This record gives sequence, C-alpha cells and structure tokens, in this order.
Amino acid sequence: MVSLNRPRRHYNPADLDDEELVLRAKSELIHTTTAYEELMRRYQRTLFNVCVRYLGNERDADDVCQEVMLKVLHGLKQFEGKAKFKTWLYSITYNECITQYRKEKRKRRLLDALSLDPQEEADEQELQPEASKGLNSLLVHVNPIDREILVLRFVAELEFQEIADIMHMGLSATKMRYKRALEKLRNQIDSPFI
Repeated sequence: MVSLNRPRRHYNPADLDDEELVLRAKSELIHTTTAYEELMRRYQRTLFNVCVRYLGNERDADDVCQEVMLKVLHGLKQFEGKAKFKTWLYSITYNECITQYRKEKRKRRLLDALSLDPQEEADEQELQPEASKGLNSLLVHVNPIDREILVLRFVAELEFQEIADIMHMGLSATKMRYKRALEKLRNQIDSPFI
C-alpha cells in the first residue's frame, strides 16, 4: 500500500515556489527534509543578516537563527498559510530576537550589578570592536521599534503590510514610524556630531 502523504516522484526543490515547498515539506517532514532544507537555504543569509542587525553580534545571531530553524521545523505542520511563508518566518525571527535581546539585557544588568570595579567595565567597553560600520552605526540612533521596522524593510525586504503584521501594528502606524526613522537617519547623516 502506497502512502498518500509521500511524494510520488523526484522533484527539484529549487524549481518550486515557497507555497509549493511548504506543501511538500508538510507532507515530507516525517520521512525527509528536502523541501524544508530548500526553504531554509533560500532565507538563511537574510535571516542571519536580520538577526545580526537586531542583536548586534554574529554569535547571538547564529544562536537565534538555529532556534528559528528548529521552530520552523517543528511548527511547519501547523502553519496554516494565512500569511506568506516569508512573513511567518520573519515573525518567528522577530520574536526570537526580542527574546534573545531581553536575555542579554538581563545578563548585562546582572553583570553590572555584580561588577566590583566600574573602571574595569569602562576599559572593557573601549576594547570592544567599534560597531560603527555602515547601517549598524546609524541604527544606534533610532529607537528599537523603529530599528526593527528599518531592518525588516531593508534587510528582510518585507512589504509594509508584512512588517505591520509581524510587529502587530497598524499599517499607517508602521509607515509613519518608518518615515520618521528615515528622517532621523538622514539628520544623523547630515549632522553626525549633533
């Protein structure tokens, strides 16, 4: 007896769009991960870049990417397709980055509270590599929510409606915050020492 869920013939995953890959992955996942792997391959680099922009370092970004991929692997069967796969993926990524950011913030507060020598801490910060390269240096001048909107727009290349859905905001509020964040960045570029 042939299983109805098992794909009937070989296929080239690179030839399929995201929706087709999601359907294949849902039916394959118990037996094989071919379609899932193609989905992750398509988004891996952008996913990593989004995480680096959110978190500010590659180590945390790599950890979050691994966590996101596991969540997608385990959650794909429940993915209903109400949104695009890309939107769902970046929604998971956004939530994982927020969780990681909060963990790091708590850890820093604890280390600060336990620090006995404030001068040692200041010296340590001076030795860290300067994070003021390109977009990263500009993003430090924008509040976290606006930074996330800019990252989702420029790095993940999402549409405004997708960003609004991920961040649980209205479309007009998302566009307004985006516009204000761009203005703030332009002002920073024009007057970097203000």
